[in-house]
Amino acid sequence: MDIQALRKMRNSDFSKIAGEFEKIANPETSNTKSYVDDRFWRLEGDKAGNGTATLRFLPKHDEDELPWVKIFSHGFQGPTGKWYIENSLTTLGENDPVGELNSRLWNSGVQANQDIARKQKRKLSFIANVLIVSDPKHPENEGKVKLFKFGKKIFDKIMDKARPTFEDEKPVNVFDFDAGANFKLRMRKKDGYANYDESVFSEPGPIGTDQEIENALNGRYKLSEFVDRKNFKSYDELKKKLEEVLSGDSYVSKSAASIAEEEDRPVAAAPKISSKPAPTMKSVDSDEDDDDVMSYFEKIAKEG
Repeated sequence: MDIQALRKMRNSDFSKIAGEFEKIANPETSNTKSYVDDRFWRLEGDKAGNGTATLRFLPKHDEDELPWVKIFSHGFQGPTGKWYIENSLTTLGENDPVGELNSRLWNSGVQANQDIARKQKRKLSFIANVLIVSDPKHPENEGKVKLFKFGKKIFDKIMDKARPTFEDEKPVNVFDFDAGANFKLRMRKKDGYANYDESVFSEPGPIGTDQEIENALNGRYKLSEFVDRKNFKSYDELKKKLEEVLSGDSYVSKSAASIAEEEDRPVAAAPKISSKPAPTMKSVDSDEDDDDVMSYFEKIAKEG
């Protein structure tokens, strides 16, 4: 037996033992799963909620059809106080129980029912690969390829560059590594929410040198996984969860703070159903992104 070798090992041995003690003493803490996906990048603002960064949208991965994926989701709190935070099967072109419920509520012609449907309506978000050109708050991210989740307002800015309003403007494919353009993401707090209206694209130009372009393209993530059928719950599973959120039963309620780690989606409390008629309104499943999905959820989470 080598005593000297044992002496060298004793510190590491104790670290392992101490770790096991911690698991026994705090089983809930030690078994807590982290839902943070470090592939995703998010803009961090200052104390006032303002922030800026520069991104470059990247071309599609070789195994993807487009340089982005589009996802519909539902996020709301039921009258039981429990949360429904799920991707919508309408993303895959299938029927979704929340969408069907919202249609019935909306078609009832009752104001309060339509208010519930409006708060339970699906939200639209996109995921794309981006190169982090500048991130003043976290410079360690610069030069890295990350996944970026964003709402319809930012996507509209991408569309505006591809399909300009005025004839003297040249269309720009911002996903092109040579003729695309950097995106200056500017976030300001407006009425308590993050607002990106001041974000703009720079003049078109290459990402950088050929080597920098190659490095960026090699760092892309495959986006099709986010719309793979196996990553969506079945209709029956979603219907069961919806019933539990609306009427109780076995679903375990989560705090908004814990949900914030899992999902970037908005939530809203559903009011009680009423029988008072209402005037005609817009369709509840409009893709209009009234509030930025992520910032809206963050606000509700802090209040929860």
